[in-house]
Amino acid sequence: MNFIKTTEQPSFYNDLEQMSTSDLLKNINNEDKTVPLAVEKSLPQIENLVNEIVVRMQLGGRLFYIGAGTSGRLGIVDASECPPTFGVPFDLVNGIIAGGDTAIRRAVENAEDNTTQAWIDLQQNGISTNDIVIGIAASGTTPYVISGLEQCNQNNILTGCITCNENSPLARTATLPIVVVVGPEFVTGSSRMKAGTAQKLVLNMISTATMIKLGKVKGNKMVDMQLSNDKLVDRGTKMIVEEISISYQEAANLLEKYGSVRKAVEAFNIISKTK
Repeated sequence: MNFIKTTEQPSFYNDLEQMSTSDLLKNINNEDKTVPLAVEKSLPQIENLVNEIVVRMQLGGRLFYIGAGTSGRLGIVDASECPPTFGVPFDLVNGIIAGGDTAIRRAVENAEDNTTQAWIDLQQNGISTNDIVIGIAASGTTPYVISGLEQCNQNNILTGCITCNENSPLARTATLPIVVVVGPEFVTGSSRMKAGTAQKLVLNMISTATMIKLGKVKGNKMVDMQLSNDKLVDRGTKMIVEEISISYQEAANLLEKYGSVRKAVEAFNIISKTK
């Protein structure tokens, strides 16, 4: 099958070092504007994957992201933001990066070329057939990610992927691939740019839509968010004020007592009905 890495094709721009700062920024921005349009074309693929994630999570399954380099870091960021945003257990959405936690900050030599470690990493996290694994790789050729999905397929674990090249080995391996074709990068081959932006947008969609379908958002509010700092406590208090029309101080007292916006509102409503 014909496979060309468009993410590795020459940039549409030449002599970057001779551009003014203004021109550099304008041209990067012009390229970035094309990314949401590329993501839009993949919405049906994203929808299919989200629906499957929801089904598995309702049965007690978990979501795993696996990737290397920028892709791995993006998966970790998305996974790490789910507990504070939606109040879910820390191990419901998991990010695994080639090379382990060291690779979050510093590249680990040859980690992405390892064809056995991804399955080991997943097994160490107790992977099961209720779970779903999404491989993230802009190139679609990362051995660590592809081999991980291959092992999942062989063990009846549903697989998805996020990649930016059509007909890539990764897209052909995943059961539910998401392919967002962003084209050549501003700096040739620098897939942390448009490809990375596309991956981040898709990850936002996957985790947010999944959590909404699981009931972790009410109206448009993060009613299950963790109250981990003063800003979030204030936000939660204002949510309660808006929802049940009581004073700020009364809302703050309820929030402190019950620990979440959802529980505070539910408790208030129950108490009000008994009066």
